[in-house]
Amino acid sequence: MNAIAGTYLEQIVVDVRSRVDELPEATSSRASNRARRSLVESILAVRERDMLAVIGEVKRRSPSVGSIREQVDPVSQATAYRDAGAAGISVLTERDHFGGSIEDLDVVSRVVDIPVLCKDFIVDERQLDLAVDAGASAALLIAAIHDDTTLDSLIRASHARGLEVLLEVHDEPELQRALATGADVIGINNRDLRSFAVDLAVSERLARIAVGAGRPIVAESGVRSRADAARMRAAGVDAILVGEALMRASDPGRAVREFSTVESSSEVIA
Repeated sequence: MNAIAGTYLEQIVVDVRSRVDELPEATSSRASNRARRSLVESILAVRERDMLAVIGEVKRRSPSVGSIREQVDPVSQATAYRDAGAAGISVLTERDHFGGSIEDLDVVSRVVDIPVLCKDFIVDERQLDLAVDAGASAALLIAAIHDDTTLDSLIRASHARGLEVLLEVHDEPELQRALATGADVIGINNRDLRSFAVDLAVSERLARIAVGAGRPIVAESGVRSRADAARMRAAGVDAILVGEALMRASDPGRAVREFSTVESSSEVIA
């Protein structure tokens, strides 16, 4: 935690911990009676078609840009992504800083037949229980928040509940730690959660190291155009997780299709 002291990320984590303390005790045997689909398999299926997998995000706001679409209907947004061929749906459930809720995740998972990722600042197994109850297929964990012991414990706890893990990193030390874990998917966040600065070169640099590790690689944050998507594909990632650009798009389905069909060259959405 020392690495995030005094940063935006630390404040978010402090606020999340205060809410988690109000939740019931965790239940390691938690299981969902809803169908759960594999994010790994979904990403790999798109890759086999020689396309870039897109994980579309339902995201109301963020500390870096403020309001995006506060009044979004999560079901309509998610089904637009699904119908356009998205490999999965990411639902931001953090309340205070991103305007999300576990209810958004619940309603989305009930209507789509593709994997749903619970994207939050997970610090406790009780949040995994909420994700399972809401029908998530996978949970996002952030390497910067945890030491190795806690990270390993949360990955094991996720797997015990039937959840795949997308483990998010931002620099090479975090990536090396992630590759030593049992995480199912490696997420490379182009946004530094300590400062919120965005640089697509982060994925270009780290993907070269992660390729060949036998796990799908997802580039997160900063993809706003076909040129950005093509740049990420050229970097060797298997998927991109896109929130703001899709939330602001007048036709999010069209944007998903155009991102997923990019070649490894410079292109721009018209």
